[in-house]
Amino acid sequence: MLVNPKAESKIRQGVTTEISGNCGFTMFPLSDANFEEKKKYTEEKYGVDIDWKDIGGFFRRLEERGIALNYATLVGHGSIRSAVFGHEDRPPSDREMEAMKRLIRECMEAGAMGLSTGLIYTPGCFARTEEIIELCREVAAYRGIYATHMRNEGDCLVESVEEAILIAQEANVSLQISHLKLAYPRNWSKLHSVLSRISEVNAQGMEILADRYPYTATSTLLNTFIPRWVQQGSTDEYLTRLKDPALDGKIREFVKIQEEKVGSWDKVFISSVLTQENQNLVGKSIHQAALEIGKEPYALIRDLLIAEEDQVWMINFSLSEDNFKRIIAHPLVVIGSDGWALAPYGALGRDKPHPRSYGTFPRMLGRYVRDENLMPPGIAIEKMTSLTARKFGLWGRGQIRKGFFADIVVFDLDNIIDLANWTDPHQFGRGIEYVIVNGQIVIREEEHTGVLPGRVLKKIDRITL
Repeated sequence: MLVNPKAESKIRQGVTTEISGNCGFTMFPLSDANFEEKKKYTEEKYGVDIDWKDIGGFFRRLEERGIALNYATLVGHGSIRSAVFGHEDRPPSDREMEAMKRLIRECMEAGAMGLSTGLIYTPGCFARTEEIIELCREVAAYRGIYATHMRNEGDCLVESVEEAILIAQEANVSLQISHLKLAYPRNWSKLHSVLSRISEVNAQGMEILADRYPYTATSTLLNTFIPRWVQQGSTDEYLTRLKDPALDGKIREFVKIQEEKVGSWDKVFISSVLTQENQNLVGKSIHQAALEIGKEPYALIRDLLIAEEDQVWMINFSLSEDNFKRIIAHPLVVIGSDGWALAPYGALGRDKPHPRSYGTFPRMLGRYVRDENLMPPGIAIEKMTSLTARKFGLWGRGQIRKGFFADIVVFDLDNIIDLANWTDPHQFGRGIEYVIVNGQIVIREEEHTGVLPGRVLKKIDRITL
């Protein structure tokens, strides 16, 4: 929204409030080293100058810029860990743990909704369960949320769900399982045990929800196919290991295991790169790109990560349609996009991102509610609005009621549908005729009015102990 405050792809699909900061990553807090690295990246890719290091400065910048929709955020555990002691694969010292706790308190006092983890990414993957429990106790003191991209969404999914539940139980914190999914066919049969476990702990009194988007492909960094020990330390140290011929065999062996899970590199597509030099690869599968360049897939992945300084995103077709339908129908699963606020023009219109950033909500209402009758419209709308609003303590939002903020979407159920697809993702859906944020019309007859009535929503709810 600092690149384009109109929040085009979100507001045009009916999103009036965005909850950001998921998967362990936020643009705050920043150490001096992190500040310089982020500043370089955002200036090169988006033309945005970073002039903050903490959450307060980030909020101030958003408010000064103006935004089309309401914005709330978690604070990323990976960002906090990185700010305190970088990307090191070790437990924090007592001093470092206290520094991380202090940063969490500062973020919660300033209005963060809670803490997110990305336990599949560096540096979050280096954290032991005990570390996260300790940090979540700080969050619990503010009645905050613990949202987790779990440690594993494939072979060790069940164990990862248990870890998330244990953290929430020990810290006495409300749990949000981010974008619940089962990756790769060999794990699809685990769904019943996962959903049953979520229902069980909820019946025992745990505050727990999960969220999911209505697609059968994931989107994440290409480096998830690279061993975590390679990615320790600074970006330069990581890329040096990736270039080291002595380590090539060991890295290649790890990537081969990932290929076996995927089944075929035809199922993994390059969606975003940093430089213009490799822009011609965007939208192509790893298999196709490797053939065109004349490299084996492993060499393509390695060399692309090196050339793009690790800033490569992918789309991975690894999910089950039937599983999605069972997940989204569960009463404790809400609908979330796991996407960005993009636009078909300017810096945000490059690349070929996951279509969820444009199509999540019209796709759910058009394809799955109207056409396939997966659930009644009222249930789907509740999963898009009031359930999430209550979970995150967004008072006065998520329902149309007297005394509430006028965040209202007017749509045509007979006409609503997503148009974004895998080959042409930068397409707005249709059928959302009006979107009103804080009483002002942002979308009128499916066109953006240009007004920016959104607010930064802050949670300040300290428990007196």
